[in-house]
Amino acid sequence: MSGETKTPATIYPSLSYDDAPAAIAWLCQAFGFQKRLVVPGPEGGVRHSELSLGAGVIMVSSTRPEEKRVSPRSLAGIHQSLSVYVADPDAHYARAKAAGATILQEPEDTPFGARGYMTRDLEGHQWFFASYRPGEYWDQSNAEGAC
Repeated sequence: MSGETKTPATIYPSLSYDDAPAAIAWLCQAFGFQKRLVVPGPEGGVRHSELSLGAGVIMVSSTRPEEKRVSPRSLAGIHQSLSVYVADPDAHYARAKAAGATILQEPEDTPFGARGYMTRDLEGHQWFFASYRPGEYWDQSNAEGAC
């Protein structure tokens, strides 16, 4: 690497899509991700990619059924949901809705002090975009400590 600063993120989900190139373009348009790296895969697919939003990073690739990495399209239900911090959930919601995102829950204030909305992307991954950052309620009285 050319001396660039690496992301401070320490967890970066890896998502599989049937049409990864289309998903990357859509995630950038609808959710505001920035394409940082795309490694082409066989038959016009994507072997590996990195997209950023603020300090967060996700990795997107084409499905690999032989590794049991499939799009949510082929599942009977949701197996995960991603939560992403955004400073202005209402503006983010408007952008996603204008791009055709499926809105599952309109923006609302939560009992844990955040404002956010829930959506689904073009292949079914579920997302919660909110002004929430975990840790606000962590203190010595309720911290569980090491696993």
